[in-house]
Formats: sequence, structure tokens, C-alpha cells
Amino acid sequence: MLLHLQIRDFAIIDSVELELAGGLTALTGETGAGKSILVDAVMLAIGGRGAADMVRHGAARAEITATFDVRGNKPVAAWLESQSLDAGDEEVVLRRVIGSDGRSRAYVNGQTLPVQLLRELGEQLIEIHGQQEFLALTRRDAQRGLLDEFGGHEALLAPLREVAAEWRRLDAEHRTLAAAAAERGSRLELLRYQVNELDALALGDGEVEALLEEQSRLANRGRLAESARLALALAYEGEGADAHALASRAAAQLRQMAALDPGLAPAVQLLADAAIGLQEAGRELADYLERLEVDPERQDWVERRVAALEDLGRKHRVPPAGLPAELERLRAELAALENSEIMLAGLERRLAELRARHEAAAARLSAARRRAAAKLSRAVSDLMALLGMPGGQLEVTVDPAGSDTPGPEGSDAIDFLVTANPGQPVRPIARVASGGELSRISLAVQVAAAQGAARSCMIFDEVDAGVGGAVAEMVGRQLGELGRRGQVLCVTHLAQVASQARHQLRVSKLTDGRSSRMTVTELGADERVEELARMLGGIEISRKAREHAREMLQAASAVKAG
Repeated sequence: MLLHLQIRDFAIIDSVELELAGGLTALTGETGAGKSILVDAVMLAIGGRGAADMVRHGAARAEITATFDVRGNKPVAAWLESQSLDAGDEEVVLRRVIGSDGRSRAYVNGQTLPVQLLRELGEQLIEIHGQQEFLALTRRDAQRGLLDEFGGHEALLAPLREVAAEWRRLDAEHRTLAAAAAERGSRLELLRYQVNELDALALGDGEVEALLEEQSRLANRGRLAESARLALALAYEGEGADAHALASRAAAQLRQMAALDPGLAPAVQLLADAAIGLQEAGRELADYLERLEVDPERQDWVERRVAALEDLGRKHRVPPAGLPAELERLRAELAALENSEIMLAGLERRLAELRARHEAAAARLSAARRRAAAKLSRAVSDLMALLGMPGGQLEVTVDPAGSDTPGPEGSDAIDFLVTANPGQPVRPIARVASGGELSRISLAVQVAAAQGAARSCMIFDEVDAGVGGAVAEMVGRQLGELGRRGQVLCVTHLAQVASQARHQLRVSKLTDGRSSRMTVTELGADERVEELARMLGGIEISRKAREHAREMLQAASAVKAG
């Protein structure tokens, strides 16, 4: 429900704030006072197209803020959650700013959003009926949703949505696997060749790293041997001048003195340990030099082996050390591809089962929709006659959609076909020529289809175009009936419609000869009498017009009480 509307510097409005309530609210006023400007402002707040000429002359920007009560509105709650927005205290604030340069900004609960997302949310908060781009009744998805709501089909839709979601997942998996299978023959041949080629290497664990280390050692054998011999001479085999000999002599020298001063004992021990370490290092260097004397055949084999690894690494675009992991990856792909026929067959069986489940559930839903369509068609056609379209008819058709893909909404194409005049063929509701007829048809559909409390605010513009007398009163009664289930705002020129409202707002335009501005006033009981009398009698309000206005309000109260 729309709770609060604030408009600043929009068209001829400098500043207007409205507190709105549930039920039917009538917007009245002289022709040209700006009633439709209020509707335009609401449309802008919920994502309508903005332009620089909407900004009041001399102002820097126009701002429209609309606050909604969204308690119990599950679609809105789901949308807010999908956008990571918090409903806070169960209110949603939509704000739209249009600059004098035409630039537009949109906000939801203070967070900037693209206008397209604002429009998505706005369509779930307000339904505007008339010659506006937000007329939901002309959209096929809205027609289907309205029929399902009227028929109470939620329980029949739930299994369809579950099956459709599973179908989409498995179908995507099947498409991927089938695309790979289309090139299965050539891919299998290539994979088998690559696996055999890598298998032929018979690589052991850690072999690649060991071979690369050995190749480096063999390639640098001369430099390594020279360094090892020099180190051996300095450490152990230096003919009395090596480190081992010097450390041994130093230990012997201090050992004699340690008898005189025990404080030298630690140093003696360290020198002795160093001599032992140097001796072990010498033996290790001697063994290393022996190992460097390699068989030339071994060196040749290592070079050829490493060259083969490098060639395969380049071919597979991995370093030689990555070849074992590449072999495992290729084996896994080969196994998957060899099993793809079995996997495809399994997926096709599961898809066929899902299709059968979907067809059975869709058939049950289609039967329920046809029954609901017949009831809705009769109910709306009867209301059209009451609303000044005798012989008018709505025909709700339920036909196969012609799609093989299991969808979450079933397999039906729903169309609302209408004629406002007897003898004329029915045609899609979007092609109805008269805006007034379209508004009244929308009203008839909403009254017939509404179940319990309305989920959103509804605005009717030009709903009374071309009618008067008893038909106008019936239009007002039906709007009042719809208002008892939710919130309805109606722009009207007819006292018969306005008298049925629970609340009435008068829109006035004030001018000083240089500029104009608009005001909106909520009318009390006596003010409503005066306003209705003006609507009935014109500029000069007579006593009879006032009496007639009081009678209309009393009669409307009696209808509401009844």
C-alpha cells in the first residue's frame, strides 16, 4: 500500500505531500488542475521514463518519493532479498530524482539502483490502469498470473516449477556432454595417442626431478670436479698444510696446556671435533669425485631421456615436471569420454522422466485453467455490462503454447480477448482502442479476479470516460468494492464515482498571472459536499446540488454498510 507521496518541483508542483490510506480514494478537481500530473509523478517514482521538461521551470531538479507498506507482500520481499536490500521496518521507500539536464537517478531504501530495477520493483507495488505503459493487463504473463490467482492454482504450479528447474540443470549437462560427444571419434583417437605416448615413458615417482638434477650435474661435471678437488686439498689432502692437519696440531698444542689450565678444555674439544668433521668432509669429497666419473653411455641416455621429456612438455604446454599430472588429466578425460554414451543415455532417460512428469502436471493445470477461464470470462462479461458496455464480452482462452521445453508456468498460452460492443469479434485486450473502455475492462477484471486483500496499490485513470448516470454510479460501486480489498486511487470527474470513495482529495491549480502551482487538499465531510455539488452543478453551486451531493454520500454510505 502507498503510504506517503512527496513531490517537489515536478511540472507545476512546487511541493506536495500526501498521506494515503487504504480503501478507495478519489482525486477530483477542475479540468486542467493537474490530477493526471499526480499519476505521472507516481509513474516516475516507480521507474517511468524521465525527461528534463518534467522539472518545474526555474528549479534544479524534480524529486518524487513514495513510501510503501510491504508487509505480507512475498514477491516484493523476494525481490528485495535478491538485490540484497533490507525492507527494514517493512516499508520500502522509492525515490526518483530528475535533473534539469535530464539526468535521472533512482533509489530504493536509500541505495542507488538502475532505473530498470526500480521499474521491476515498481510493477510489483502499483498497478496503473488506463492509457499508460504500466498497464499490466496487456501483458501475457500478467494475464496468466491473474488467471492463476483467480483459480487458486499455486499448488498445481509448485511441482511444475520444481520439474522445470531440474530439467534446466540436466538439459545444460546433456548439451555439454552431447557437444563433446559430437567430436567423440577424433577426440578419442587423439586422447588415446597422447595417453599411450606418455605411458610409454613409464615415468616413476620423482623421476623427472631426479633426471633434471642428474643432467645438470653431468653437464657441469668439469667445474664440479675442479671445485671438489680444491676443497678436498684445502680440507684434508693438502700434504700437512690442510685444515685437518692444522686443526689437529692446534688441538695437540692446547691439550698440553689444558693440564695447566682446565679452562682450555672446551677449546681443545672443539678443535678435536673440527678435525673429525674435516676428516669426514674429506672422505665425502673423495666419494663424490668417484661418483662424478660416469659412464659416457649413462650421460648419453640421460640427455636423450631429458630431451624426450622436454619435447613432450612443449607438445602438451606444460613443464617436464608437469607431465605426470597431465597424464592423469588425460586419462580422466579419456575415461569420461569413453563413458559418455552411457552418461548420455542416463541423462536422456532422466530428461524423459521429467518431461513425462511435467506433461502430467501441466495437463492437470491446463484443465484447472480452462475451468477458471470460463468462470472468469462470465464474471467479467457480466461486470462489463454493468459498467456501461452492454453486449461486451471477455473471452479468456487457454491454448497449447507450442513449446517442447518444460516451463515453470506450464504449457499454456493464456490470452484475454475482448470486445466492448455487441456483434464485434473479440480481439487481444491490448488492441482495445478506447482508453476509457480499457480502464473499465481492467476494473471489471480486477474486481472479478481479486481474491482477499489486494497485493498492491491500484490507480485508475479515465475510468469514467464516456459514461454517466447509473453506469457512472456502478463504476463507483465497483471501485469501492475493489477498495474494500486493498488500496485504490481513482482520478475522476464524476460525482457518482467520487461519492463512493472512502477518502477524497481535491486538486487545485493556483495562478497569479505569472506562474502556476498545484495544491492537494484532503476533504472533510462538509467539503466533500461542496466538491460533489461543484461536480454536479458547475460554477454556481445551488442548494439542490448540495442536497443531491448529500444524498449521494448517504446512499454510498448505505451501500458500504450493507
